[in-house]
Amino acid sequence: MSTLWQGAGRRIHLQEVGTRDGLQAEAAFVPTEDKIALVNALSRTGLAKIEVTSFVSPKAIPALRDGEQVMREIERRPGVVYSALVPNTRGAERAIDARTDEFNLVMSASESHNLSNLRMTRAQSFAALSEVNALARQAGAAVNVSLSCAFGCPMEGEVTGVLDWCARYVEELGVRGVTLCDTTGMAFPTQVAALTAAFRARWPQTELTLHFHNTRGLGLANVLAAIDAGADRFDASLGGIGGCPYAPGASGNVCTEEIVHALDLMGYDTGIELPLLIDAAGHLPVLLGHDVPSQLLKAGRRLDLHPLPADFEAIRERAMART
Repeated sequence: MSTLWQGAGRRIHLQEVGTRDGLQAEAAFVPTEDKIALVNALSRTGLAKIEVTSFVSPKAIPALRDGEQVMREIERRPGVVYSALVPNTRGAERAIDARTDEFNLVMSASESHNLSNLRMTRAQSFAALSEVNALARQAGAAVNVSLSCAFGCPMEGEVTGVLDWCARYVEELGVRGVTLCDTTGMAFPTQVAALTAAFRARWPQTELTLHFHNTRGLGLANVLAAIDAGADRFDASLGGIGGCPYAPGASGNVCTEEIVHALDLMGYDTGIELPLLIDAAGHLPVLLGHDVPSQLLKAGRRLDLHPLPADFEAIRERAMART
């Protein structure tokens, strides 16, 4: 019997965003061949989806200026969806040319954050993304919409009307999936459970993804709350890298290998080979030139045991002599 604490083989889909959400936050440019190698390594782990890159203006996000080349040259594995963030029609044309499987369209549920981040009102964003959605459909690409600040805005506080925006994308534009994003780590489990349950009840056939940041240490708790409310898809970032450059104080995304490790221990089926994932994460500090947040890289898995002290037998003999 499946409960929150006993997964009993229930399938949970993990979607990697570190190669986009993570790398775009890095000050140093990661060489194109290294990006391609990283995506290829992630493809072998069993991840359901990889957000490979972003087709925003190279001037805006220079760290991902090689998006077309990366998307074209990765090794594509059957069953893995290769996604990219697509902000506008110019980005859509680039994404189509690079054979992107899924367009991830982004706007904010908060008017203040949308204006600060995208320089548009939410109504203007919806109109622009409607055009991108039409281009994607013509090209045969799937469309997912990510709603930033769905659980709170650092400038406005509580955000209302999240499901109203979901309705416009699901019912008016017919997108395949919606991602509810905790952009600055303001979500908490009770809130997550309520919004997840409300979405699932209203659109049971629509793919729902939850995107959490660990800014206030609630990342894993929010994942579990969403699972309990019926969610089965989550974004996560290798090594816990990433953040939002337009949200002061925001830290990295929930860490892919940490979430997989926790869910595996609880009996969920993630379909992911954790040793391969940890190996990929282990290359990040050298690749990025700095340490990464992942606690699993530092401490190892629960049953990664340590050798006995070199003088263990002598310790045993002295202990036995005292009896």
